[in-house]
Amino acid sequence: MGAGGHGAVVADVLAAMRRAGADVQPAGFVDDRLPAGSTAHGLPVFGHSSTLSSVPHDAIVIALGDNRTRASLYAAWSAAGERLVSAVHPSAVIAPDTAVGPGSMICAGVVVNPGTVIGPNAIVNTASSLDHHNQIGAHVHVAPGVHTGGDVAIGEGTLVGLGAIVLPRRTVGAWAVVGAGAVVVRDVVPGTTVVGVPATEVTK
Repeated sequence: MGAGGHGAVVADVLAAMRRAGADVQPAGFVDDRLPAGSTAHGLPVFGHSSTLSSVPHDAIVIALGDNRTRASLYAAWSAAGERLVSAVHPSAVIAPDTAVGPGSMICAGVVVNPGTVIGPNAIVNTASSLDHHNQIGAHVHVAPGVHTGGDVAIGEGTLVGLGAIVLPRRTVGAWAVVGAGAVVVRDVVPGTTVVGVPATEVTK
């Protein structure tokens, strides 16, 4: 679902998985902005997301960057009995005891160290790293180039922006936003936005 920029990345991850021997073949996209019969990133567009039930498929990946939209679709399609699968790039280095929830996306160059749990429908984007015993909630987006220390917890629906750093043993609350390049040295309150070095809350 979604033929935009992140959809291109997810299609590339699936193609790389297939080249590496995984039994997976991206069939095409459903997208609410593109007409049926068009193509995107070398794959067919089947039509609007509302037509998904009429499209032959085995499973879906929700390839949208916006966390709330992705969470809403995940809930709706899970309730409808759709099978959500994870797209994991073969170049990712993932500890054997890592748990990855359904529908998650782990992109090229990612490193995930032992004891880490990644919730469903999360994005761990290009060249980011999660150190040992991280807890990554459902619908989180860890943007490209993010690095977290050990024993970090990132709550449901949170966006950790491009190149941000979260120090060890810090907690970032649910549905928070960590700005690009921020360095989190203290726990982040749920629902807040923090920016800068050290990261401080944006006042409204």
